[in-house]
Amino acid sequence: MKIRFVTVGKTVEKYLADACSEYEKRIKKYVQFEVVTLRDLKNAGALGFDQVKEQESKLLEPYMTPGSFKIVLDEHGEEYTSVKFAEYVQRKMVSPGKDITFIIGGPYGLHKKILDTADHSLSLSKMTFSHQMVRLIFLEQLYRAFTIMRGEPYHHE
Repeated sequence: MKIRFVTVGKTVEKYLADACSEYEKRIKKYVQFEVVTLRDLKNAGALGFDQVKEQESKLLEPYMTPGSFKIVLDEHGEEYTSVKFAEYVQRKMVSPGKDITFIIGGPYGLHKKILDTADHSLSLSKMTFSHQMVRLIFLEQLYRAFTIMRGEPYHHE
């Protein structure tokens, strides 16, 4: 079982990048975990939102394979409490034969083609966060999920 976390564009704010690195290390204590950071589009400023999402979808397509259970982070996705998210991840981890791939798009979100190809859509909140912040929030919640699964004291109800 492997969990892959695919993002478009790197986290440029040092404090966010440092925090993401910390949670990546923590998660790797529980599961084989890979972070894939796809390059930012070079000409994004000259393109419209839909064109940017379409170009980013081409970068994401190789990670939309049938051998992985694909979960996109999207504002219209399903919301969970931390405990319910832990239960969800645990169920997916015991499903035979599939790794899990979580996908976060760039600042304009994900193209319809990626959303339609995904197996599940997850929302972290009804609020809007920068895509760089979403990475940190998601990594913290994934780490929290593993501590919940193990009954460790990180999560307090």
